[in-house]
Amino acid sequence: MTPFKLTSEFLTEIQSAINSKNKKMLLKRTADLHYADLAEVINELNPQEATYLVKLFPSEKTADVFTELDEDLREDILAKLTSEEIAAEIAELDTDDAVDIITELDEEIAKEVISNLNDREHAAEIVELLRYDEDTAGGLMAKELIRVNENWSINNCVREMRAQAGQVTRVHSIYVVDDDNTLKGRLSLKDLLMAPDKAHIKDVYIKKVDYVEVNEDSEEVAKIMAKYDLEAIPVVDEMRRLVGRITIDDIVDVIKEEADKDYQQMAGITQDVEASDSILELTKARLPWLIVGLLGGLGAAVIMGGFEDILTKHALLFFFTPLIAAMAGNVGVQSSAIIVQGLANDDIKGGILPRVLKEMLLALFNGIILAVLLFACTWIWKGSLASALAISISLIVVIIIAGIIGTFTPMFLHKNKIDPALATGPFITTCNDIFGILIYFWIAKLILGI
Repeated sequence: MTPFKLTSEFLTEIQSAINSKNKKMLLKRTADLHYADLAEVINELNPQEATYLVKLFPSEKTADVFTELDEDLREDILAKLTSEEIAAEIAELDTDDAVDIITELDEEIAKEVISNLNDREHAAEIVELLRYDEDTAGGLMAKELIRVNENWSINNCVREMRAQAGQVTRVHSIYVVDDDNTLKGRLSLKDLLMAPDKAHIKDVYIKKVDYVEVNEDSEEVAKIMAKYDLEAIPVVDEMRRLVGRITIDDIVDVIKEEADKDYQQMAGITQDVEASDSILELTKARLPWLIVGLLGGLGAAVIMGGFEDILTKHALLFFFTPLIAAMAGNVGVQSSAIIVQGLANDDIKGGILPRVLKEMLLALFNGIILAVLLFACTWIWKGSLASALAISISLIVVIIIAGIIGTFTPMFLHKNKIDPALATGPFITTCNDIFGILIYFWIAKLILGI
């Protein structure tokens, strides 16, 4: 199968057919498109065109398309649909995807949509999921799964599984429960097929099963599934009763959202924004850290003003100020990025002190190598041994301090339940600029005897 590639010619053809209301052409050109490809097309249309195209198809085709649309466009389309039309789309979705869409609706519209669902069991399951925080296992899980009772015979189990399978898009696992719906284990399809007809599930099921509790944080769920290479994981309540399952596609979304958030925080963006957002929204997201950077720059200028006497007598120091500040910022960002990544992947164990000591040794090693190179270049360039020595020693100390700050800060934030990604980017750069310049001139003043 050749992957679909959206071309400007194809898009123009679709837009032309929409404008002329050529339904036959639209149905023909989109008949074989996967729902993700159709969503890619719709994402390139304006809200009016997109709504027309969505209404053209039956809900069986467009329901999954909604899950792939850009949030802003989906919101615009939903605003143009009646509660009955939205309910028709929701009815075709798994409960977790249905909840994602319903949470984007106004409260009154959401109630109307739920009341218009003909399948009352499906509606009840959606209402149940709406009670959970979106950043928990309960907020991620779907109610659709295959569960079998440990007391069932093999033949009875097969009949029951057939009945349940019609409501499940993809069967990742078969979960075994007791009469109280307590999760007991999982059932291998191979063991089921190989078991004698008169055997019971309790004779063949696997008792070891990974699971998460309904209030588990979504990031922790992602770590568990990644660690054990799970395609799906069951979710239980406080009494270990089976209440749902989380599949790998939901976890991929969690990982992507967290990576996007961390990347933006590392770049000094305080809110979740996209390139298509308004200038005002983008300004609100970027301005806070820019102000912090401005204040940091003013602080560095004030520090330099306090060393005006040494700058007057040794003007060479002035030319190396940007280098010292840049090296401090670079080392700090490198250290913090490694720590934040390690914390995110749960690779960093133990206390803060051993990690800081390791980073100090690493910074010392790197600092000495860089300082030797800088000393040689400065001495050859200006022929001043004292100045070259002062600048080189300052560089070593600045790199060590920057490494300590870049390591300690994210680990400290993590220990105090604060997102360590805040400790990267502009924050570390600003801190190390100030400390770096202060240390640079202080050491230079000691060595040069002023």
